[in-house]
Amino acid sequence: MYAIVDIETTGGHASANGITEIAICIHDGKKITRRYQTLVNPQRDIPVYIRALTGITNEMVQNAPVFDDVAHEIFHLLKGQIFVAHNVNFDYSFLRHHLNASGYELHCNKLCTVRLGRKIMPGMLSYSLGKLCSHLGIVNNSRHRAAGDAEATAELFSLLLKNDTDNHIKLALKQNSKEQLLPPNLPRTDIDALPSSPGIYYFHDQKGKVVYVGKAKNIRKRVCSHFTGNNPGLQRQEFLKNIHRISHQVCGTELIAFVLEAIEIKRLWPKYNRSLKRFENKYGIYAFEDQRGYIRLAVDKHRKHMPSVYSCNSLLEGRNLLTNLIETFDLCPKLCFIQRNDEPCSGNTPDTCACEGHQTMETYNTKVNAAIDQLKQALPTFAIRDEGRTDDEHSCILIEEGRFYGMGYISHYYTADNIQQLKNYLTPYPGNDYIKNIVTGYASRFPERKVSFSA
Repeated sequence: MYAIVDIETTGGHASANGITEIAICIHDGKKITRRYQTLVNPQRDIPVYIRALTGITNEMVQNAPVFDDVAHEIFHLLKGQIFVAHNVNFDYSFLRHHLNASGYELHCNKLCTVRLGRKIMPGMLSYSLGKLCSHLGIVNNSRHRAAGDAEATAELFSLLLKNDTDNHIKLALKQNSKEQLLPPNLPRTDIDALPSSPGIYYFHDQKGKVVYVGKAKNIRKRVCSHFTGNNPGLQRQEFLKNIHRISHQVCGTELIAFVLEAIEIKRLWPKYNRSLKRFENKYGIYAFEDQRGYIRLAVDKHRKHMPSVYSCNSLLEGRNLLTNLIETFDLCPKLCFIQRNDEPCSGNTPDTCACEGHQTMETYNTKVNAAIDQLKQALPTFAIRDEGRTDDEHSCILIEEGRFYGMGYISHYYTADNIQQLKNYLTPYPGNDYIKNIVTGYASRFPERKVSFSA
């Protein structure tokens, strides 16, 4: 038996909205055998645009039962039935959430008439309920009301059952089928095309724009994990509704996938990626020339369009490093912004310090450049040589002077004798400390995959 359901609500996600109307048509596979419909008092204001869409006003639901009062009957109508709806995950998430709040745990197999329509009746211009009904001659005199839409969905479902010559409904109900979990607008063929390899994947909206980028050790498994569960929150419901297509890139290793994900998020700025958007390099040691021509070193927050001599994770780390350079190379603490008061310079030799004009610009800058050279020598230059996408190649990631340079795939028949030769086979990418830390951490865990170079 099938329970064909339609609900009207105060908003788009269950965790912060109420149900204003519900209709259930019990269907035996041939016809409707029972109908249930009721208005519901959502115990909150119905937004004006919802009132305009559905025609359900605050006055209409004022004396209607609250959901707790009808939860028992609704639960027993749905229990043991196959839950059918147009965009089933929306209706199911709402009812499951509100039934759970009333003390009932709903577990049903689900069928989505949007997804089934795409398979059984391919080639339609639109699979919205209104457009499908219009095309198929299904009369619905109460659009955007639960009873009218449930009756229309039941008639549509009867047509789907009648025309399902390839047993799509039976296949969707199999225990190991993921069909009922997929977003309504996502073709199953996109899932079937996904490999079980490391890589990155892209979720596209209706216009083809990338709205999410993810990484995976197993692309197919990770993508499918996005569609499990019944989270009723706004973000998840919008996320699922906006997925219309999936594309992917196979990577040789999970490390390459990590790096490429970070690069693509920065390049595409997808709507639903948040964590890596917030990442920024924190601090760096910067070198610049003042009006007198003296090269000055300073620790400062990351500057997007100014390369640092050395990057560091904290202000303290940068100040400690700069203090050591001051002592080692007899630099001026005032010109390095370590000493900021009006007291005499506290440098190693204050009587000859540059800030007082006792040292020529040429002499002082020679010492600063020596300090910068030491910093650069301390920055690692190495490559990670790892598995490729096929047996005939290996992957390679290059860190040059402590910065991520780029990556690529190289034939096993090629051997890099020096870093310049290696660069000819790699694609340069913009980097940041997040990528650098991933790669250097990987090199520490797997030293056998690290190839060192002299910069």
